[in-house]
Amino acid sequence: MASASSDAAESLKTLHELLTPIVGEERAEWVLATLSIDPALGGDADRASRAQVAMALNAALFLDLLDRVPTAARYVSEMRARGEPIVFDHGALRTIDGETGALPSGHAAFLRFLAPLGYEVRGLYPLPALTMTGRAFVQVDLPETVPQFFVSELHIDQLAQPSQAAAAKVFGASTDPLGDAEWLALGSIGRHGDCTIEEGTVILRGALRAFDRQHPVPALDDYQDLLAHSKEGAWIATEGNAFNHATTRVPDVESHAEELKAAGYPLKPSVEISRNGRVRQTAILADKVARPFRLAGGSETAMDVPGSFYEFISRDIDPETGTLDLTFDSGNATGIFAVTRDM
Repeated sequence: MASASSDAAESLKTLHELLTPIVGEERAEWVLATLSIDPALGGDADRASRAQVAMALNAALFLDLLDRVPTAARYVSEMRARGEPIVFDHGALRTIDGETGALPSGHAAFLRFLAPLGYEVRGLYPLPALTMTGRAFVQVDLPETVPQFFVSELHIDQLAQPSQAAAAKVFGASTDPLGDAEWLALGSIGRHGDCTIEEGTVILRGALRAFDRQHPVPALDDYQDLLAHSKEGAWIATEGNAFNHATTRVPDVESHAEELKAAGYPLKPSVEISRNGRVRQTAILADKVARPFRLAGGSETAMDVPGSFYEFISRDIDPETGTLDLTFDSGNATGIFAVTRDM
């Protein structure tokens, strides 16, 4: 009898072929059996649709987050043991709106390669308490089943002067992870809406590099200057543009949170509820990670700092459209961002 993993790989052969060169066959089978995948993303073809490449990218990013966040890996493992697939709602990342060297500033660094995969901005969310702005990137072909990206950018010119100077030193030498091969493949999928499996693999490799730290190891003094005025800026200094969190969509986030608290998960104290009442969110507190810092004289030290985390969301139907409310909420986002602070 075939295993669940091999069954998933067979029914999602194109996704499997995209993922295997990137994460290996075993991990590709595992993640495709773990995530709830829209049947529209299935099939076996010589070419991959932009929605399939987008889903493969999200699956690889999901695996990366589990590698970096042990508490998230524990949760997903327990859900798999219960036979409950993960409905991957969205991933979030943080960017710098300021001097970023060869890397385009802010959300543009990601829209440039996500747009050819069918993403567009469908929501703008001011986050003034954080000196940030968030944007919702929605995959237009399958908006409810291909995960969104919530991309926030920190406005460096609005920070205190010591943090502005520190930011320029930390982020000003950023490099661009995308080269000619990636842009050639992205041009193909952007024109046609699909691409060869080989082109899809090139896109995935480049896109995954983009979800990393593009700047050198920060100096400890600069990190501390950022931390004093923007904990989010300090987080980007150590973690770069990695997934800040991945989010599972659940039917009832309140009851799910109580169940997880009873199981010993360190959840944030409250559930965030959107102004329209249809979007509810909470999260596990960020795991700590050891990160290097440069010291005067050229030596390095390491220090534990907040890493990434795992989030939960419930979305109700929008009565005006009859479809799932895919929006976000500035108040919710501000509350969720607090889990990467020392709590």
